[in-house]
Amino acid sequence: MQKYLDFEKPVAELEGRIEELRKHGGDKETVANEIARLEARAHDLLKDTYLNLTRWQKTLVARHAERPHFSDYVRLLAEDFTPLAGDRSYGEDEAIIGGPARVRGRSIMLIGHEKGSDTASRVKHNFGMANPEGYRKAIRLMDMAERFNLPVVTLVDTPGAYPGRGAEERGQAEAIATCTEKCLGLGAPTVAVIVGEGGSGGAVALAAANKVLMLEHAVYSVISPEGCASILWKDAQGKGESKAPDAAEAMKISAADLKALGVIDGVIAEPLGGAHRDPAMTAERLGDAIESAIEELELLAPDELRRHRRDKFLAIGRAGLS
Repeated sequence: MQKYLDFEKPVAELEGRIEELRKHGGDKETVANEIARLEARAHDLLKDTYLNLTRWQKTLVARHAERPHFSDYVRLLAEDFTPLAGDRSYGEDEAIIGGPARVRGRSIMLIGHEKGSDTASRVKHNFGMANPEGYRKAIRLMDMAERFNLPVVTLVDTPGAYPGRGAEERGQAEAIATCTEKCLGLGAPTVAVIVGEGGSGGAVALAAANKVLMLEHAVYSVISPEGCASILWKDAQGKGESKAPDAAEAMKISAADLKALGVIDGVIAEPLGGAHRDPAMTAERLGDAIESAIEELELLAPDELRRHRRDKFLAIGRAGLS
């Protein structure tokens, strides 16, 4: 059953009526005409709603329980994916999954955050919040990719790195910094796509790439809107009116905002109503964007790729400066 967000309630009502008509039937021609009329209304309403989403609403879409995750994109897009486990130092981290794969006939190293799709899998994958060993595993896979001249593709979807005591004791900050450094220094082409949430350094560690892309309704920010509201307005969730929507607007966390600011290189259009309504179409568009980016980057030598990344990230924030 389709799960609806609060702002989608008018669409939910129309689609509910359509489902009831399909179940109960009646005069076939009359019912078919009424269904067609309601479907047209629902389509127009959904289109109008998604063309005018606030940044907070985009955050809710990016977190949608049915939004496709890393494992879904592997299933829909990749062939011969072979997950490789462990950081060769401490252990395995299920929040980051990676290994060699083929996409559109091209061999790549595919790495990404996995949030899980139900309670058991979300706990298993720690809701996409990686420990240090997850980032060290990613470093190991990037080293392997460079050795075999494989493009590195990362799919970013995390609220942030895990902030637990154990993670800090095992060097979380160092692991994130080293993973970011590894991304920036690779001699292989790198493409990162923010497919859901891109939260803080936990996201940047896998997104310091030659090409950084975002799905249309993904979000990318240094802190969550709730975290920002907590710091700026001492906003406690559940106590009074939340300031998180105000924080989301102020931070400019949408794909359109970040493209205009030069933080990302491109936006991948999602199906009407968000990626969760048509994961297969989303994966197809994601594949097109990845293929195009790799084809462009394959023309560059290792030193050119490193220089490209360096220039790209140093240029962020300089627009309009003399």
